[in-house]
Amino acid sequence: MIAALILAGGRGSRLGGADKAFVTMNGQPLIAHLLARLTPQVNRIAISANGDATRFAEFGLPVLPDLHHGKGPLAGVAAGLAWAADIGADALLTVPVDTPFIPHNLAERLAPAPSVSCYRGRQHHLVTFWPVDCLPMLERFLEPEDKYKVRDFLKLIRARQVSFNASHDPFMNINTPEDLAAATSLPAV
Repeated sequence: MIAALILAGGRGSRLGGADKAFVTMNGQPLIAHLLARLTPQVNRIAISANGDATRFAEFGLPVLPDLHHGKGPLAGVAAGLAWAADIGADALLTVPVDTPFIPHNLAERLAPAPSVSCYRGRQHHLVTFWPVDCLPMLERFLEPEDKYKVRDFLKLIRARQVSFNASHDPFMNINTPEDLAAATSLPAV
């Protein structure tokens, strides 16, 4: 079984503090664009987000708060891996909520875990396929009071890089109003 986790815990500071999940692109919130692409690829989906979970109620998905506060996106990944283990999944696909153009065959291309997505030589650290059994290693990685770089943990678990070809970056992050304007003008592939 393949589970997926939408990472929606970012602060959206470059978008005026907006909750990125609900930033509208072409008439729909970013999370709806992502769900349309992600749902056919996996068996179960959860959302990683702190704060009021009821804001995601309309989507009918579990909302997982971070297990390790203050440790960046890997805290969300840890919560997702624990959830995936509880539901009997073998692997967890993580995707940031602000990447509405993920490939329709992302999970298939990234299998087997561990693997990480790349586009034109750039690694997209959070568009990753994690083996659920790496959770104990991640827990140990997060123990020290230090910087928690996703790329360092990806090296530790020997995630292989999977390159994707497209006319535009399928892992484009919408971080600024300019990014949103650019994304709105892109064709949905």
